[in-house]
Amino acid sequence: MWQDVGVMELNDELQLAVSLEPHAVRSAALIWARATALRDGLPEPATGEEKMPGIQRRLSLEGSRLLLARQVDTYVGFTLFAPQAENLEIFYLAVGPDSWGSGVASALLVGAEEHARSLGRAALELWVINDNDRALGVYERAGFADTKQVKLDEFSDQIERRLLKQI
Repeated sequence: MWQDVGVMELNDELQLAVSLEPHAVRSAALIWARATALRDGLPEPATGEEKMPGIQRRLSLEGSRLLLARQVDTYVGFTLFAPQAENLEIFYLAVGPDSWGSGVASALLVGAEEHARSLGRAALELWVINDNDRALGVYERAGFADTKQVKLDEFSDQIERRLLKQI
């Protein structure tokens, strides 16, 4: 079920769309595995199967959406989000390392913001690993502000901080 949401075309080859096809969900898990391995300096990425439970857990939330960036016939990034009472919470944003710096993350954030507006939500919110400077830079450039809230993520065992963007 590849549904073009008409959010944004970064260029002639990049499309954003919502999909829950098993292949799309597996592709998102593989993107997450490659991106986190490079971020964390691991010699090998985890398998997609190892990353699937977290993605599936968030996809089970009411109103959740998996927004993917596809270039030609290859998924190059994704974001997974769900509405909360007042905000749209972004649970995952990942871009395959080969596409880092190409604007894919920014396009996905615009897609999430458009969805938040369509639901009448006031802001985007997310938790980011406290020392993930690359992600923090992306979010800062997109207009997110640090709320100074921190927590220990029970699944990753890492300190995360909450960011918020009013829309």
